[in-house]
Amino acid sequence: MSETAAAKMPKVAPKKAVSRNEMSKLTWTLKEIKRNYIAYLMLAPYYFIFLTFTVVPVVLSAILSFTDFNMLEFPNFVGVDNYLRLFLDDDIFIIAVQNTLIFAAITGPVSYILSFVVAWFINELPPKIRALVTLVFYAPSISGAVYTIWGVAFSGDSYGYVNGLLLKMGVIDGPIQWFNNATYVMPLCIVVALWTSLGTAFLSFIAGLQVVDRSLYEAGAVDGIKNRWQELWYITLPYMKPQMMFGAILSITGSFGFGGIVTALAGFPSVDYAAHTITHHLDDYGGARYEIGYASAIATVLFILMYAANVGVQKLLSKVGQ
Repeated sequence: MSETAAAKMPKVAPKKAVSRNEMSKLTWTLKEIKRNYIAYLMLAPYYFIFLTFTVVPVVLSAILSFTDFNMLEFPNFVGVDNYLRLFLDDDIFIIAVQNTLIFAAITGPVSYILSFVVAWFINELPPKIRALVTLVFYAPSISGAVYTIWGVAFSGDSYGYVNGLLLKMGVIDGPIQWFNNATYVMPLCIVVALWTSLGTAFLSFIAGLQVVDRSLYEAGAVDGIKNRWQELWYITLPYMKPQMMFGAILSITGSFGFGGIVTALAGFPSVDYAAHTITHHLDDYGGARYEIGYASAIATVLFILMYAANVGVQKLLSKVGQ
């Protein structure tokens, strides 16, 4: 082809790559799925299970919360009557909300910080000792014997270790019914919850601390970091944000789903509803009375509280290292 003919041919502009900002979010998502379809096929079983056993139940619960449903008859739409009944007529629910918020405000942050501090301490130990100490701290969270130990220690008769010690010291005149006394049942349940709080979040923190790139600390020293606290705030915590977020979600879930510990120690319902939580109220109406519509309203309120707490924690963690 001559130079003259080549010069007369129209020039084709190179195809410009389309950025995410130049297309809709849906279009960009579909293109990404098509480009990485093998990865999405591998994730499909998880998505199916998540949608079936998490998303669908939450949506159905929100829908049923506007109905009167007893598991036998077709749901009857009642609008917001269940929510009006919850907040205006159900005094026990208000007590449950108060107790749940108290439990969550104490056990959530304290267990979260405690898990990280203990994990940080264990990470400084030699590997062989680290494994043993990790097992010692993790064991209470998976052992049902914890409730037996605390039940025996705080037994309501003079044979209970705490009562026996206090009687011997002359502090009390007679045995105290620890888990049948409205004054003591909530503090004791909180203490037991903290005792058993070093669970999965604790293990995730240990794993996160062990994968922090050690060269970052050397680079930080060159850039002006002078002590361990600055290393923790500017290097360790930002590097561990995925584990920190995972631990926060588990702590929030555990602090709001506190009912199992109270039931194991104080029975159901607890004396004077002193340790009655939203999960207890949900079990009562959903599992015993079969008022599914009303129980769904309780579950929806609990979901909203947990979601709000999760959003707040995410905003707090986003400021770490700034």
